[in-house]
This record gives sequence, C-alpha cells and structure tokens, in this order.
Amino acid sequence: MPAPRITVIGGGAVGLATAYRVLERWPEARLTLLEKESRVAAHQTGNNSGVMHCGLAYRPGSAKARLAVRGIRQLIAFCQEHGIPHDVCGKLVVAAREDQVPRLHELLARGTANGLQGLEILPPERIREYEPHAAGAAALRVPEEGIVDYAAVCETLARCIEARGGRVVLGARVRRLRLRGEEWIAETNQGEFVSEFLVACAGLQADRIARMAGERTEIRIVPFRGDYYRLKPHREFLVRNLIYPAADPRFPFLGVHFTRMIRGGVEAGPNAVLSLAREGYSRTAFCPRDAFDALSFPGLWRFLARHAAMCWSELRRAFSRELFCRSLQTLVPEVQPEDLEPAGAGIRAQAMTPDGRLVEDFSFLTRRRAVHVLNAPSPAATACLAIGEEVAAQLASIL
Repeated sequence: MPAPRITVIGGGAVGLATAYRVLERWPEARLTLLEKESRVAAHQTGNNSGVMHCGLAYRPGSAKARLAVRGIRQLIAFCQEHGIPHDVCGKLVVAAREDQVPRLHELLARGTANGLQGLEILPPERIREYEPHAAGAAALRVPEEGIVDYAAVCETLARCIEARGGRVVLGARVRRLRLRGEEWIAETNQGEFVSEFLVACAGLQADRIARMAGERTEIRIVPFRGDYYRLKPHREFLVRNLIYPAADPRFPFLGVHFTRMIRGGVEAGPNAVLSLAREGYSRTAFCPRDAFDALSFPGLWRFLARHAAMCWSELRRAFSRELFCRSLQTLVPEVQPEDLEPAGAGIRAQAMTPDGRLVEDFSFLTRRRAVHVLNAPSPAATACLAIGEEVAAQLASIL
C-alpha cells in the first residue's frame, strides 16, 4: 500500500511518543502531529512532579501495570541515549501508623506480581538509612522509581519525529473533524490537514476530540487540580529523594508526598480538588464551558457523594498551608508551615463514568480509521513509549 497519511492530535508525552513509535514502525508514513499550544508538553506532561512511576500500585494484569513497568525501562533507555536528565533514585512509601502497615504488604505483593525488583519492607530504624528525617511504623523501599525532566523528554521526541520525516505543527487548534469517504479532515486555525488515519491523544480534551470525531462515549474528562508547595532552600535537606504515604486504597488519590526535582529543589504535594477549568492552574481559574461540562455531569455528583469526606478534606487543605503541612508531617515530622512556599499546580485529566466511578485503567478506542486514547492519567508520562507501542499496534490492526 502507499505510504499512509496519519494525523496525531496532542503534543503531550503520549501523543509525541505515539508519533515516534508510529514512525519507528512505518518509516515511510506521512505523519503530522497537531498541538494547539505554542510548545509541546504544555499541560499534564509539563506540569507534573517529574516522577517516573515503575508500576508499584497498579492492579496486576492491568494496562497501567503492564505499560508502566515496560515504559519506565524504555524511558530510562531513551534518556540515556539522548542525554536527558534523569535519576533512578528510588522512593519510600511510608506507613505512618501500625494500621497502615498492611497496605505496604499489599503494595509489595502487587509490585512483585508486576515484575518489580528489589522491593523490601523496612522497619522504623531502617527508614532513616534512606531518608534521615522521615518517620513511620514501616516503609516500603522501591528502588526502581526515579525522576526525570519530562519537558526535555517531549522536546527530544519532537526533534526525533521531525528527523524521521514527520511534522510537528504547533499552535494548531482542532476545530472540527470529519470523515470524508476514506479521509479524515482536521480543520484547524492553521488550515485543513488531510489523512487516511487519525490518532487522538488529547489528554484534557480527549472526550471532546472523540465526540468531534463522531464517537458517543459515555465517559467525561473531569479535571482535578493538584497544588504544590516547595521546600525553601535551607530546608531541602529534610528530603533526599521521594517519600510517599501508604495511601488508603478506598480513595482514588495518592495523598500529598515529597519529590526531589531533577532540576533542583523539593516539591510537596499535590492535593486533588475539582478544577472549574480544564487548563486552569490557579485556585480561582474558571472556564464557563469546562465548569458546565463538569457540573452538569451526573457522574461528578455521584462521585462527590461517594467520597464526600475525602473531597471536603482535600478542599480544606487546598486553602490552608497549615492543614497541608499537617499531612506532610506524617511523613517528615520536622517540616513546618513556614518551610513551605507555593510552587504552582498541575491538572489531572481523569475519565469518569456516569455512575460516578473513575476509569482506573488506561482506555483506548479503536475504530475503522481512528484510534482514541480516552483515559491516560498518571503514570502515562512514564509509560508514554510503551503506550505509543500499544497505540501503534492498534493502528496496525486497521491499516
């Protein structure tokens, strides 16, 4: 067959890695990647904490577990090949109380089933070997976890795509998608882009792009904002690498944690609160369309009712440095509110069903001439190269 024309929508880690894998598989393809912002990695990928998740907590056999384990190894190899800053520094998951220790054993079992190596549960006296200022009843050491500069990963992927003959078009906002015979027409503010096949990796806009392409998916992207603080420079010694809580498995979020950043500094967070703007990174950000989409969705209200206490706690913590710090003190008792300074926020694109349940796993939808990545929150950035392989394989089934 002649060289296929392929349009990829989305310039975050998943879209770029998918385009990279597609050109790896079909070097002759005429591929165009459309990104509506003026730079790649402008949203989820460029505003996360920079952690490489190795597949510890995900249900064995799930796409998240499979692709995170494979993806982190591929990502490390990619960083080594291209000289991208990264560090496989390991992390501790800390059980602050005795009643949380069984959670560590569950994580140990999951991580072992997922193929992770070197996992061990540490008694209190050994926690300080790795994190001298951390404290808890026990901790799970995860040596394969690490940190990376995701913006640099994406910039490198974009250069690789163009070196292989693909195009990365920035500032190209998709306004309409239509299937004309055997061709997709993507209408943008920079004109029309025509291709035989469409791959949508639109992150925070994934459900809208799917509907624009004619899909009738029931899921809705509900944006959750996560606020971060930064340890002031003279208090950074309190954290060496990564310190996470043993999160309650009944709730859908990890809880606030400490992250050493690859470019320097230590971040603390994020919390998780509903955002009324899918691409709004402040507490007061508001987009009428996004707010209506979220607040008119029955699934959101069912989710809020199911997790009312947790949601109220997260909201209170979002507006109180003292409450935020109190959560951090369960991991590092010495940290004080005055040690923290605001450090920005990220948005998690979380797919939700009408019955109010979060879509836990990665979700893909394959049609006759299109593949949609409908749900790819964390650890999608870590797993991006493995997700790209997965999408390329699904694309191969329809080429």
